[in-house]
Amino acid sequence: MVNNDGLIAAFLLDGKGGGQRVGWNEIRQWTSSDGLLWVHLNFTAPEAQQWITEESQLEDVVGEVLLADESRPRVTGFDDGLLIALRGVNLNPGADPEDMVSLRMWAEKNRIITTRRRKLLSVEDLCSAIEKGKGPRTSGEFLEDVADRLMSRMGGVIGDLEDKVAELEEAVLTKESHELRPQLAAIRRDAIYLRRYMAPQREAISRLQSEKISWFTDEDTLRLRESYDHLTRYIEDLDAARERAAVTQEELMSRLSEQMDTRMYVLSIVAAIFLPLGFLTGLLGINVGGIPGAEYKAAFALFCLLLVVVIVAEIVIFKKKRWM
Repeated sequence: MVNNDGLIAAFLLDGKGGGQRVGWNEIRQWTSSDGLLWVHLNFTAPEAQQWITEESQLEDVVGEVLLADESRPRVTGFDDGLLIALRGVNLNPGADPEDMVSLRMWAEKNRIITTRRRKLLSVEDLCSAIEKGKGPRTSGEFLEDVADRLMSRMGGVIGDLEDKVAELEEAVLTKESHELRPQLAAIRRDAIYLRRYMAPQREAISRLQSEKISWFTDEDTLRLRESYDHLTRYIEDLDAARERAAVTQEELMSRLSEQMDTRMYVLSIVAAIFLPLGFLTGLLGINVGGIPGAEYKAAFALFCLLLVVVIVAEIVIFKKKRWM
């Protein structure tokens, strides 16, 4: 739960996968000899801002990034620490997954500070894992765990997106076009938004692997490479989903064009058949003297028979010319 003072969660990790929850008093009294400290803050709270700027002993540029309203995925090394900004999908109730949530991190050998504005389920999962004794043991493992959990949540959203594309591919020949066009547009928009943030995140994780930090081991680098590979695959899946949606939209437009051509063809045939009939009825319907058959009782029947003959003759001509 988020407190009014901005402290969402804080743990003093035991180096075995577990940890003890601590509060502001323990955070302020902590020293590096006490073990690995993780502090997770809501940076919009005044007390959290004060602690970061005045008590955390961080460099000004680090504090500014941790408190920034918006930040793109990035990794920057400072001495023996890492300043990291990553993004995760927004799975809060009523939110759009493509409206991604930013997580900012400062990592040292014995201290990790993370800040966010909106809730991230990936971080809540990490808190639960620590309470169960299945969390990270070092700062390097913490960064790997966070990156991996962010990727896992993204995988679920991308999988749902691919399922929607598959459903629309099957429905394109059965449902009405006005139902499918907005759905296809929404899928393409979501894929573009997700890729917009995931591509820089891939570059950030790639940069994280190349940073030379004393407490970052070869095993940490190897595990980060797996997260990088997963993210690359997700981006490729997004590109594939977007291309499939584009192909489906082209197929839909082709189907609409065929339907329009068919309707125009029928209308053209009907117009061609009734054009001479309209000419004849219009000609004989003018209210002037000298109209043939005006005095003859069977004239109307004969005229109707003439119209039938004209229709039959037109149909025969159309069939010979293969117009119908």
